Amino acid sequence: MKLHKQGVYLINGAELVEDSAAAQAEIQAKTGKQVSKEEAAKQTISYSVLESHNTSGNMEKLEIKFDKLTSHDITFVGIIQTARASGLEKFPIPYVLTNCHNSLCAVGGTINEDDHMFGLSCAKRYGGIYVPPHQAVIHQFAREMLAGGGKMILGSDSHTRYGALGTMAMGEGGPELVKQLLSKTYDINMPEVVGIYMTGKPQPGVGPQDVALAIIGEVFANGYVKNKVMEFVGPGVSFLSADFRIGIDVMTTETTCLSSIWRTDDEIREFYEIHGRSEDYKELNPGEVAYYDGMVEIDLSSIKPMIAMPFHPSNTYTIDELNANLMEILDDCEKKAMVSLDGAVDFTLKDKVRNGKLYVEQGIIAGCAGGGFENICAAADILKGRSIGADEFTLSVYPASMPIYMELVKNGAAADLMQTGAILKTAFCGPCFGAGDTPANNGLSIRHSTRNFPNREGSKLQSGQIASVALMDARSIAATAANKGYLTSAAEFDISDTKPKYFFDKTIYENRVFDSRGVADKSAEVKFGPNIKDWPKMSALPENLVLKVVAEIHDPVTTTDELIPSGETSSYRSNPLGLAEFTLSRKDPSYVGKAKEVQKAQKAIEEGQCPLEVLDELEPVMMAVREVYPDAGEGNIGVGSTIFAVKPGDGSAREQAASCQKVLGGWANIANEYATKRYRSNLINWGMLPFIIEKGGLPFENGDYLFVPNIRTVVENKETSVKAFVVKDGGMKEFSMTLGEMTEDERTIILKGCLINYYRDVQ
Repeated sequence: MKLHKQGVYLINGAELVEDSAAAQAEIQAKTGKQVSKEEAAKQTISYSVLESHNTSGNMEKLEIKFDKLTSHDITFVGIIQTARASGLEKFPIPYVLTNCHNSLCAVGGTINEDDHMFGLSCAKRYGGIYVPPHQAVIHQFAREMLAGGGKMILGSDSHTRYGALGTMAMGEGGPELVKQLLSKTYDINMPEVVGIYMTGKPQPGVGPQDVALAIIGEVFANGYVKNKVMEFVGPGVSFLSADFRIGIDVMTTETTCLSSIWRTDDEIREFYEIHGRSEDYKELNPGEVAYYDGMVEIDLSSIKPMIAMPFHPSNTYTIDELNANLMEILDDCEKKAMVSLDGAVDFTLKDKVRNGKLYVEQGIIAGCAGGGFENICAAADILKGRSIGADEFTLSVYPASMPIYMELVKNGAAADLMQTGAILKTAFCGPCFGAGDTPANNGLSIRHSTRNFPNREGSKLQSGQIASVALMDARSIAATAANKGYLTSAAEFDISDTKPKYFFDKTIYENRVFDSRGVADKSAEVKFGPNIKDWPKMSALPENLVLKVVAEIHDPVTTTDELIPSGETSSYRSNPLGLAEFTLSRKDPSYVGKAKEVQKAQKAIEEGQCPLEVLDELEPVMMAVREVYPDAGEGNIGVGSTIFAVKPGDGSAREQAASCQKVLGGWANIANEYATKRYRSNLINWGMLPFIIEKGGLPFENGDYLFVPNIRTVVENKETSVKAFVVKDGGMKEFSMTLGEMTEDERTIILKGCLINYYRDVQ
């Protein structure tokens, strides 16, 4: 794999020319034309799709309107409640509400199914589509029923990726979907486009997860594609089936790219024909000379079966490499884990080594990444006639939709798997975020799913519980299962890949999915349950801020799962105050109490009382502040909390990672950088300042108070530099931060206090 250090021209989809002084002469010699870099940049597939959806008239400052929206049952209640509070009357474009996350309804009493009934009633009232639990995971339904060539889809799940089907899709926090529901736009600068140039064809035993992990391992740490669009081109694409491309594409989220798009061909045409939607196919190819801001060259024939060790999809090795250097790599994983786990539990993988081989207790093939038809059929081919054994090792398989499940039953693959001792389960995202198939304490699970972050499989460090996940392709998981839990590469098997043809039957959806066909029924009553709560009142940004640092995180990356854990908390996603009790619970259990204590002062201000009367420690802080800013506090100050994290926001798109902090009185985050665009957007949409501070020693410590004077004026005047002070020991020590670029709307949202206030005020 090669990452080019400069831009690259792609000629006729087949030749690469690096950007250099001689590039134009070489291009003219090959094509007989002179093409400027600016014109060639317009010849990417990405540019054409973005241009057709941009409403601003300025391709440098995009204002995108999407064709369709999709959400699942951990996010759609909050989104619709926000939109309702902002004046929603009907869904202006197709909006699909799937129920694939909060599906087990196993904790919290009736509140889980209440969310589903809320979703169904809103689909009726506002004109949407409702997919009941266990019918399909969000992204498989979108592939089967929503995607279209040259279209754009916005989803409130980070793995909203349908680029292999010619659809540019993006995963964002809920407020961005609210904007679309209110007929507003998605505003971003024109992103850079990185080409993923594929040659060759995969070797037997290599699956889409192997290719995806190889890419992630190369581009995550260096940020090569961060907030950029990945565009898959080159002759190697033609050697990949639609399912194979989809399996790679869904994992592009783990590179921290903005979105993805692929060139399309007869393989994708056939996909649409199989699904009865041939009219939605569109051939997409880059122009004769297309310019890319970066280029990744991949020889598919060189990819070997891969594994991503705990605790990140970028912690990659070939399985052969792992087996050959087992103890050395396990030792390295344990050292990395000390950072991720903060030493909260004793963690080792070396006890998994039996007779020189790595033993795992669990295998999972599931969800939007692993639950595809070809992945499961390939696993069935490897396991046919074998046994997974009667020891600790278990294998669970979750087809991504009921149509896939039904076809596996019809072609016999389901029976082949079940005879081995494997369990087939319904379409459910649970294993991917810790709400299903939680391993035993100290267990190691291998999964064809999307993530292996700390706690992602259901661990609770505060209770002394720890397990870990390694990501692998379904083929090597099946090979490991055939060896009864001993880690095995699928390349070691002489595989008879039957490659059965897929037949899609949408009868199940016709019988169970509610589709309003865009017709809103205003007589339909929205159904609420006791756990569905409105957002609490949120104040506008004051002129000055007093912030207490209540958490300090120095991990290289902080995931959204660490900011607000997944798993059992999913039952409380519709209750802002209830969910907020879990904020940072697996990273800093003291956070909630500290934030609430500081919040007392802001509540006193909002009620016209003196904040010093409810928060004694604030008095010396204000005395020091008034020595320099004597007018501070006379109706022009806000008090709240902030956290510092080196690089927060990797992973999920769910807005609650930010909104829970806001509900507890958070006014800001301070970071060296933000892991994803979507997390920074979530902060802004909830009225939280996304401060950036230069890397190096921090001027403050956890527990310190900070004073940020004239912050409202700074935002109003579009300034980027922010003056602040550490208030300590009766004195003030100045330091500086920045805010980064914001759109006009983003600044207004910050000033209003949150997106709900913004829309309420503009009605």
